[in-house]
Amino acid sequence: MRQFKSFFPLIVTLIWTYALHTNWGTLPPMGKLLSPFHGFWVNAEKADASEQTEETLQIPGLIEPVQVLYDEMAIPHVFAKNDHDLYLAQGYLTAKDRLWQMEFQTHFAGGRISEIVGSKGMVSDQFQRRMGAVYGAEQSLRGMVEDPVAKASLVAYSDGVNAYIESLTDRTLPLEYKLLNYLPEKWEPLKSALFLKNMSFVLASGTDDLKMTNILRKYGREVAEHLFPNYPFEESPIIPEGTPLDFKPLPIPTAPADFIGLGSTMKTPEKDPNTGSNNWAVAGNKTISGMPILANDPHLTLSLPSIWYQMQLVAPGINVYGSTMPGSPNVIAGFNKNIAWGVTNVGSDVMDWYQIKFKDASKKEYWHDGKWKKTSMRIERFKVRGEDDFVDTVFFTHHGPVVYLSHEKPFRSNIPVGHALKWIALEKSSEVSAFYQLNRAANYDEYKAAITHFSAPAQNFVFASNQGDIALWVNGKFPLKANLQGKYLLDGTDPAADWKGYIPHDHDPHVKNPPRGFVSSANQFSVDKSYPYYLGWQFAPSDRGRRINERLSVMNKATVDSLRGLQNDNFNIRARRLLPLLIPHVSNPNPQMAAALDVLKKWDLQNSKESIGATIFENWVILLQSSLWDDEFNADEKAPMNIPTVDRTLKLMIEEPGAIWWDNVTTKNKKESMSDIIRTSFQANIDSLTKQHGPMGADWVWYKHKQTGVRHLIPGMDALSRLNIPIGGGGSIVNASTTKTGPSWRLVVELSKSGNPNAYGVYPGGQSGNPGSTHYDDLIDTWAKGELRPLLFMNQADQKTNRIRKKMILTK
Repeated sequence: MRQFKSFFPLIVTLIWTYALHTNWGTLPPMGKLLSPFHGFWVNAEKADASEQTEETLQIPGLIEPVQVLYDEMAIPHVFAKNDHDLYLAQGYLTAKDRLWQMEFQTHFAGGRISEIVGSKGMVSDQFQRRMGAVYGAEQSLRGMVEDPVAKASLVAYSDGVNAYIESLTDRTLPLEYKLLNYLPEKWEPLKSALFLKNMSFVLASGTDDLKMTNILRKYGREVAEHLFPNYPFEESPIIPEGTPLDFKPLPIPTAPADFIGLGSTMKTPEKDPNTGSNNWAVAGNKTISGMPILANDPHLTLSLPSIWYQMQLVAPGINVYGSTMPGSPNVIAGFNKNIAWGVTNVGSDVMDWYQIKFKDASKKEYWHDGKWKKTSMRIERFKVRGEDDFVDTVFFTHHGPVVYLSHEKPFRSNIPVGHALKWIALEKSSEVSAFYQLNRAANYDEYKAAITHFSAPAQNFVFASNQGDIALWVNGKFPLKANLQGKYLLDGTDPAADWKGYIPHDHDPHVKNPPRGFVSSANQFSVDKSYPYYLGWQFAPSDRGRRINERLSVMNKATVDSLRGLQNDNFNIRARRLLPLLIPHVSNPNPQMAAALDVLKKWDLQNSKESIGATIFENWVILLQSSLWDDEFNADEKAPMNIPTVDRTLKLMIEEPGAIWWDNVTTKNKKESMSDIIRTSFQANIDSLTKQHGPMGADWVWYKHKQTGVRHLIPGMDALSRLNIPIGGGGSIVNASTTKTGPSWRLVVELSKSGNPNAYGVYPGGQSGNPGSTHYDDLIDTWAKGELRPLLFMNQADQKTNRIRKKMILTK
């Protein structure tokens, strides 16, 4: 017994040592994670010192020394003597702050998450590969490397990232590698292409073709077109109505025959309407300075680390500042001494689905244009952590990949089975060339030439210059299709349904120096009905666009601050239109309903963070839509459908108060009227808010109900997130902050003839991807308040300024 007592502590110690240094499933070795020498404690960084610091680093691959100056926001200002060193330094410095984010996002884009988390990531990985993510990136890279300067920048950027990776030790690994227990791998240009391609997945992969086809099957074309019109009831298009065409249109292809196709057993989610953006530029005749002012705020998923990384890049022939995307060279949205530009998503219909008829179970041939044609096969190999590799076969037709076969269950249920995907994102492109040239552009003609290289996802490129020009191009590679081709599923055997080429770039919608004195976009319809080509039938609701145009139309003597104020505009234009139509129908309210109605009647229509009226109205719209449309369009899970938009509901209220759609077909022996549906939806609204928040009071304020959060990229990692941020706005509001999405970068730039633009910006996060850094989330509070930080635009490395906190010399 004594011997056992002597050895027992040693046995326990050995067991714990083994346990703490062993992987348990996908969990990391906890001893390694908790180690005071190598664990997460090491990742804590000291707060910025008040005195300026200097550092010299040796970076393999540099040709000449590079100076890097960090300002008080930890933004690097990079001064290089040649392009190669500039992009090598950009790769190195970005990886230094954001390596885990860069690699995790490209693993996701490339369908490789299962290498990190095991088999639970396989469904997502298979979806990415089946949709052609890696194939599309390979195609894009083919286009990018055809331009020697783009190829050189990609290679130099990769070399910089790899130089940082090679400098890491177990001790200095970013925290997330320790949490997930894996190591970074060598960076290659394909990873940059994957990162850029993933933006097409985020911004241009929404598809309603299946749901619209289910409506066509059940109700017929007349009803489908009546309830889902091809142009909204209320709109303020991006290109002002009456803008003359400066081109001769090509002939429009003949429309293919209507196609009903096979049925579906899938339940499909709606597109996320909150992934959008705002941008505008105001001409000098409407500003106090007499120079154009440009503003941009892309609305994307709010995340930590931030989607964006600020940087200034200076070398012979270039001096540019703005937001970069970790994983790709160049500045994506920003300014130089002569021009400024920004982007919003177009949302055009560049994704179509073709039902495929295979010859037999081998799927080696498919029927098209009256004959059997050969498929091609792409073998995808998946490495799964802790398990054997998995091999998948993807069949390609001339349209594209057959994403899910008829016997398979799709990962995202808006994907029709047995259909091939035709998508601009799977074609060769050269986005790196676009941004390389745009970063150096000095005037309108050079801006226009640069964006011709940008294919997908199509973007509204807003522009302003210190020569006094403002412009906007609805820019991308758009298929030349028949009107409404792709609103519904297409017949893959019919050659009339194939794409017939592409709209020439010069025919893309555009406007320069319009008489109204401003250009703007907010993801609404690009053009009015006079535009000769079909770009799509469904774009973002017009609320933000109409509000922006409404304010800019009356704005004179504009300043940077007045445009910052517009970015933070919380006015609810939808409520202004709907409330006078809704409130009269709420008769005989109970006391709780009466109190809520009183709040709405006194509401200033601002979705401010402390507003209770905003909570009541926004929740009411959701329940009104559900009460009106769910019985006809959400009742059958085997045939999922869209529901008509709020714009269509408004038109129904004004023009068709007696329409059959007001009756709830699920209630027996009763026929509901418009008043019935409006009243019962309001009562359900108050009941649901009371159940969720208790009696009407402080917990009903808008920001507490909306619960905007900036969440870590690892799901459920609340400790590394910022939740329930006090901010107003909403999906249909110019200040478009929702629960998980919002303005991911706000920029306002006033051009100057002297070449010293006056610029301000902020994003909800910080420069560092390290949760142990003071710069991890230090800009969130500024962002939530609607404030901007002045951006330091330097012309030379020895420029006098009190904002520099650290100097770094990179040498070979």
